[in-house]
Amino acid sequence: MYIYNVTVNIEESVHADWLDWMKNTHIPQVLATGCFTENRILRLLIEEEQEGTTTYAVQYTFTDMEHYNTYCDTFAPALQADAKNRYQDKFVAFRTLLQHV
Repeated sequence: MYIYNVTVNIEESVHADWLDWMKNTHIPQVLATGCFTENRILRLLIEEEQEGTTTYAVQYTFTDMEHYNTYCDTFAPALQADAKNRYQDKFVAFRTLLQHV
């Protein structure tokens, strides 16, 4: 089992809107690609002090690298562009891949 993890640091000025958009729009769109089996969104409780922001880890589980590659090649560019267009310079995100051992 693998996890595609997106860590997002979001500014408080758009935090509530972003969280609602993630739960009701973005995550359902990502899951609708058929590339992932489940997801979770987690709020970091202990983090580097950065006033005026909140950090989340958004995790998507997938079964094999073919699914991940399909997502990256076919769906990710448009879905990531939606977030960039909507929240512009109000967030920072970085992505990691994890393997359950």
